[in-house]
Amino acid sequence: MGEFSIFHWLVVLAIVLIFFGGRRIPEVMKGLGEGIRSFKDGMKEHPPASTEQSKGAESKETKA
Repeated sequence: MGEFSIFHWLVVLAIVLIFFGGRRIPEVMKGLGEGIRSFKDGMKEHPPASTEQSKGAESKETKA
C-alpha cells in the first residue's frame, strides 16, 4: 500500500506535465536549485551560535 510502482510515478509525471507544461518545469527546478544554493550559502556564512553565547546574551538582557 505504501510502495510506488513505475506506473504510479508515470501517472504523477503526467499530472505534473498537464498542470505546469513542458516549458514551466525547468524554470521551477532552476528556482528550486537557486533557493537551495542560497540557503546553503547562508548557513555557511552564519554558523549557529553556541549555547554558552546564547545563555550569556539572555542573562544580560534580563539584567537590563
